[in-house]
Amino acid sequence: MLYLFCVAVGKLSREEFRRQKDLDAARKAGTAPAEVDEEGRAINPHIPQYIAKAPWYLDTGAPSLSHQRRPDYDDSASKLNEWYTRGQTAGPAATKYRKGACENCGAMTHKKKDCLERPRKKGAKFTGKDIRPDEIVQDISAGYDAKRDRWNGYDPAEYKKIYEEYAAVEQARQKVREEEIDNQTSTDLKAVRKVAKAGGGGGDPDFGSSDEEDADEDKYADAADAVGQKLDAKTRITVRNLRIREDTAKYLLNLDPESAYYDPKTRSMREAPVKDVPLEDAQFAGENFLRHSGEASGVQKLQLFAWQSNARGNDVHLNANPTQGEILHRQFVEKKEQLKETVKGSILEKYGGAEFLEKAPKELLQGQSEEYVEYSRTGQVIKGQERAKARSKYPEDVLVNNHTAVWGSYFLTETGQWGFACCHSTIHSSYCTGAAGIEAAKAASVQTLLQSANAAASSSDPTKSLVERHREKTKDDKKRKNAPLDDEAGDDKRRKQGTKLPGTDITEEELGLFFHCLSPAIAPLTGFLLHRGVQKAAAGRHRRPDGELQR
Repeated sequence: MLYLFCVAVGKLSREEFRRQKDLDAARKAGTAPAEVDEEGRAINPHIPQYIAKAPWYLDTGAPSLSHQRRPDYDDSASKLNEWYTRGQTAGPAATKYRKGACENCGAMTHKKKDCLERPRKKGAKFTGKDIRPDEIVQDISAGYDAKRDRWNGYDPAEYKKIYEEYAAVEQARQKVREEEIDNQTSTDLKAVRKVAKAGGGGGDPDFGSSDEEDADEDKYADAADAVGQKLDAKTRITVRNLRIREDTAKYLLNLDPESAYYDPKTRSMREAPVKDVPLEDAQFAGENFLRHSGEASGVQKLQLFAWQSNARGNDVHLNANPTQGEILHRQFVEKKEQLKETVKGSILEKYGGAEFLEKAPKELLQGQSEEYVEYSRTGQVIKGQERAKARSKYPEDVLVNNHTAVWGSYFLTETGQWGFACCHSTIHSSYCTGAAGIEAAKAASVQTLLQSANAAASSSDPTKSLVERHREKTKDDKKRKNAPLDDEAGDDKRRKQGTKLPGTDITEEELGLFFHCLSPAIAPLTGFLLHRGVQKAAAGRHRRPDGELQR
């Protein structure tokens, strides 16, 4: 029972498997005869097992390769040449209506609902006239190939009508071409041959044929349907859309290996091969430059709109339905422009200012004209009329009160005031004094006073050094402070005289009054120009030696 079970499932014992392996090795080595199939044909021992072994639904139990061979096909069973006979009848038509026949035409082979004739106003059942003969009903059982043959039942004789129609057209064309040749007054054989070729008679033996005599426009007529070519049938001129071979390839524009990368598979170079040349002037600016030109930016806007709409929950996909995406994007742009115009109109209606948004024509803004003006290297006009200078809306070059310069032509940096350059006067309604006014303004300036004071101090005793002068000044100050006030006359005299600046005849009270009258524009500069005691004098306050505060 165990052995039968093993045989049933196709398993071999260990000993049988070893003998089978040895037999296969001997057959491959050629020492043992090859295995033979049912028909007596040898089986190649080197064929793999997955090819030599038959599937379970084709397994016959014997070694064979019949499952790998094409089965013998019986052509008679397909019945490709058998079809229904058309238009044949089973004898003459009946003379009167028969029971069970078609109520419309009177034939016995079909019923009224299957009748192919035009429905009559009164059928043959009621009139008994024009009864059609019975058709021959054939029972053809078509095979597998006959059912799937698209030309099954086609009559090749029907194509004869199409052939005769084209032959008649060709004959008429030939006749017209002969008439054109007869009416041709030129004796040039080449012109006559062109007329014959235009009519389609290029192979006419009366005119001959030579490749050398053909025109250049007929050179590529045979390859008119090739990719990259466009042929006009009337002019017979070939237009090539391929790249001209004289053009420089992308990878030859810059031979530096560190330049832009060229992909040979897609023939694309994304970056510009030459970096020093502007992209607008370069012979080739790279594929990335072309992506931002033409309608590429519009496609990017459409894709961005589709992504944003999909993120908001709208079913918009540019690749799945591009027409819908284009229409929605157009509606979105129109609504956006309308909303912008509405907001703009409401703002202008509320606050006004529409007149400031109107722009002048571009021709007026750029100042273009057809007038020709030629300048020299130094900027002088050689030919033509110089352009007029623009004038302001304020009056210009207005001279008043005998002034030779306009107001604002002079600026006094010490006081921060504007004036006239002709007399250095800072009063707008003053009368011009000319050079005398300039000298007086210089003499009254603080800088002149300080320079004069320094000059007087330096000319007092040029033999003494600065150290000796400083010691004398210190002694005088101590004596003045320690001197008693015995009489009121001396006090009045000291109060009237005040404390003079060293080396000058100007007292601190006079200098303080002078700075007090200056413009507030230079008031911050007084802290850098004056001593602390001078600032107190400018404020109009000082203390007496006895401690009394006096103004």
